Amino acid sequence: MQKKIVDVVKSGKILVSDGAWGTFLQKKGLEPGECPELWCVERPDDVTAIAKSYIDAGADMVEANSFGGTSFKFEHFGLADRVAEINEAAARCSKNAAGDDNWVIASIGPTGKMLITQEVTEQEMYDAFKEQAIALEAGGADAVCVETMSDIEEATLAVKAAKENTDLEVICTFTFEKTVRGDYRSMMGVAPAEAATAALEAGADIIGTNCGNGMERMLVIVAQMREAAPDTPILLHANAGLPQNIDGVDVFPETPEMMAAFVEQMIDAGANILGGCCGTTPAHIAAIKEVVEKHNNK
Repeated sequence: MQKKIVDVVKSGKILVSDGAWGTFLQKKGLEPGECPELWCVERPDDVTAIAKSYIDAGADMVEANSFGGTSFKFEHFGLADRVAEINEAAARCSKNAAGDDNWVIASIGPTGKMLITQEVTEQEMYDAFKEQAIALEAGGADAVCVETMSDIEEATLAVKAAKENTDLEVICTFTFEKTVRGDYRSMMGVAPAEAATAALEAGADIIGTNCGNGMERMLVIVAQMREAAPDTPILLHANAGLPQNIDGVDVFPETPEMMAAFVEQMIDAGANILGGCCGTTPAHIAAIKEVVEKHNNK
């Protein structure tokens, strides 16, 4: 039986996660307005190939193409009755690439619904996350990565739904932006320390941050989470810098070498698992892996 991610991290090893998925799918032909997750059923070889490219680059774990996999997201595409089928397929695609020696940390993103406006009840949101998590486990996921969260209530419902209905390890990451005051808050006003504490209280095994910032800005966020949670593994999925709009296209400026240059500082700040988000490629992951391997072999 494969070791748990938490146990490997607590043994002192730094791990490497994967990079961006959305841009990869677009390069393979995903059209605007198309359901990305449906590719897990209709074009599984293309989805598996993305995961495989990150494993080949040195990632110890890969996500699954399941970010928008709740019934709330699927209802826009007329797919609300196919949640189990599509999420199982998503986990299976990544597991086929990861094999038995690497982990699948299947993605669970926000529902797009607002609890604060009573657009949806807590029970309805919990049930949607429960349905998705159960399907991801059935497809072979080792963990779920509840990610890109900005609302504590939504994040904790997702964590609880996975913890209470599966045997999966649960990762929970939030997205923060730098405010005019110079500190970091989620879109819903949540600070990194608050997010860390709430995720842990809900039962998360691993906490962290993803998207929104490049490596340099993430250093502050990771350090604040580490202070709030001294003993909990922290995962980081950083963007390849802050996007620059060039000729109407968002371009992420950080090269693999630029991201890799921050790895040691990020480990010092408290990160245990390092990967990428928007703009990152297998080349970025390979560069990060090279530094991590040297660190682990010290």
